[in-house]
Amino acid sequence: MSTSPAAQGSSAPSASSAPPTPVIFDLDGTLVDSEPNYYEAGRRLLAGYGIADFSWEHHTRFIGIGTRETLEILSREFGIDAPVEELLAGKNRHYLELARAHTEVFPEMRAFVERLHTAGHPMAVASGSSRAAIEAVLAGTGLDALLTTVVSAEEVARGKPEPDVFLEAARQLGVGPGDCVVLEDAPPGAQAAHRAGMRCIAIPYVARTADDPAFASAGLLFRGGQAEFTARAAYDWLGG
Repeated sequence: MSTSPAAQGSSAPSASSAPPTPVIFDLDGTLVDSEPNYYEAGRRLLAGYGIADFSWEHHTRFIGIGTRETLEILSREFGIDAPVEELLAGKNRHYLELARAHTEVFPEMRAFVERLHTAGHPMAVASGSSRAAIEAVLAGTGLDALLTTVVSAEEVARGKPEPDVFLEAARQLGVGPGDCVVLEDAPPGAQAAHRAGMRCIAIPYVARTADDPAFASAGLLFRGGQAEFTARAAYDWLGG
């Protein structure tokens, strides 16, 4: 598949003698299809507080937003009288149970990670999930052997759409933010990448968000999401 018209973006960075481009991956909805597990974990959590009508459509409002921020909003909306730490612990417990049972890696994303690894590109995962959740998913899918630098929103002051997780990932990789390319599926993550001064490959998880202004700054946009993303197209744009 070519990068046009399915994938839209600016021309690729130069493939001259520059060192391999550092690549930072969002996890949920980008590398792996973990949103069904996050929805079910949230549904189970809220059901335990007497809330029985938490729908998938409601859940999609929070895709790309950190777990803590999501729970703070839900707590206010539903009037839950419990500390956010209690809610976090409960959701993480449900999610880890589900994630360890099964998490699907998007096949073309696995191919992309493997290609980048072979070519020597520095790579990291920067996610709004807890470190325990990230590590469980990476270990369960075998991606932990290739993606060894991990930054969780727990480790920085602010979650997405603030740039903190991406800036910390660049710091840990020992590279400048402007040298990095981020892969993201959600508008808050694309906005965070832009604020970090990083280029972005956008693969919208929710189709209706493809026209979100946050994706306008993406260097490469796969409007059809994972159905249109290919490792070859992304790698060609990256410049090898």
